[in-house]
Amino acid sequence: MDKRDEDALEAVKLYYRNGLSQAQVAKELGVSRPTVAKLIQHGRAKGFVSIEIHDPRETSSELGDRLQERFGLQEAVVTYRSTTACADVLEEIGRAGAELLSHLVRDGMSVGISWGQTMYSIAEHLKPRTLCDIDVVQLKGGSSHSDHSTLDFETLYLFCQALNGTAHPLPLPVVFDDVRTKNVVEADRHIAEILDMGRNTDLVVFTVGSVQPSSLLLNLGYFTEKQKEELLSRAVGDACSRFYTRTGEIAVPSIDKVTVGITLEELAKRPLRLLVAGGMRKVEAIYTALKMGLATHLVTDRPTATRILRHR
Repeated sequence: MDKRDEDALEAVKLYYRNGLSQAQVAKELGVSRPTVAKLIQHGRAKGFVSIEIHDPRETSSELGDRLQERFGLQEAVVTYRSTTACADVLEEIGRAGAELLSHLVRDGMSVGISWGQTMYSIAEHLKPRTLCDIDVVQLKGGSSHSDHSTLDFETLYLFCQALNGTAHPLPLPVVFDDVRTKNVVEADRHIAEILDMGRNTDLVVFTVGSVQPSSLLLNLGYFTEKQKEELLSRAVGDACSRFYTRTGEIAVPSIDKVTVGITLEELAKRPLRLLVAGGMRKVEAIYTALKMGLATHLVTDRPTATRILRHR
């Protein structure tokens, strides 16, 4: 550390720690006021000073309150850390989602779940409960036509294990090639029963996806290149594999007609709807889902919550 560094360190201590004015610091050090200003600037550049701004509007509880008020939610949980790293966000919202779910679920409930990385993170963080008469229902098909895994059965298994529930899997692709084939499969008595259970669940736990070339749903082998182009140009997100536009409309009706599982309209009618989603890429998808009234409860991370509240 040279003399300039030492002088800068002394100046920033007097200015920031002791609360002296620049004129008082100049008098204390026997230098001019402009010199003090330069020393303080040098001290900040060298990292001798770290300034944090604590905006009360951006604390987790405050953000949660604002989300509740703006979107008419019953509860909004915002994870505290301000990280934007995908793995950290997934870990945080998974843990918070599992905790909120444990407060919502009660004996005798039927719980509908979707699949994906966020849902699997929730499942991994669930703590065992001694609940009775719990049904865990898969809300949409999850069989993949590619090397990518949807983690649907793993998620269902972990939910049942933690909630002491009975599993009701939907062992189908989430998207069929044509309506006729889909209708024939859905007419099967056992499949129809599971689909009906999904439409009548007491509590739904789901996430939303962004619509990008790298999105999991677009890489499961379900869609043709033309269909992918349509989705990328029209959709901003999906909930339970139902794609929607910025205005909350069905993005591509022809694709929606061959999709297996709960519809957006049916989802919005469930009494308790816990949406767990985070990350900058999902801001538009989450915002639109909230505007559509798809959720009664929300778990997200702080940077995402801040961006959602700024969204117009």
